[in-house]
Amino acid sequence: MIGQRMQEAMNGQVMHETFSAYLYVSMAAHFHAKGLDGMAQWMMAQAQEEVGHALRFFRHINERGGRVELLAIEKPPAEWDSPLAAYKAALAHEEFITGRIDELVKLAREENDNAAEIMLQWFVTEQVEEEDSVSKVIDMLEIAGEKGPGLLMADRELGQRAAGPLPTGEEEAEP
Repeated sequence: MIGQRMQEAMNGQVMHETFSAYLYVSMAAHFHAKGLDGMAQWMMAQAQEEVGHALRFFRHINERGGRVELLAIEKPPAEWDSPLAAYKAALAHEEFITGRIDELVKLAREENDNAAEIMLQWFVTEQVEEEDSVSKVIDMLEIAGEKGPGLLMADRELGQRAAGPLPTGEEEAEP
């Protein structure tokens, strides 16, 4: 059985992960409007991952006899000054999510909730990958510049990221 504090904290994380998806869809819309369809594709793939993350928490709460409560999400920004600014905002957001995961791990340890701590270790590893992925895009955009052929090449490269099927939250966690 999931404890009340952990249930509330994980419900909060469902909201944060859902907002993450909403944010990345907003970034995709921004990039489509700017004619940067490769960057839009990258953001849509990222949004789908975030939906999967929210569903992992959803499933964990349910499997442990808890009650999922969907919380309100705020409206994400709709405009960024440049592609680089958008990806820097994405990195700042991923760093925020990493902090939230760290707080959940801390709570799991305080509550002696081994099931939650084990599940959360997947997210600890995932957040390292998330931050690294966005950091690499930032590095690429800093080299490519804000316009011209470099930006178009970066857009083409980022468009190679394939979005998988919509996640169900039932995908197997990697060891």
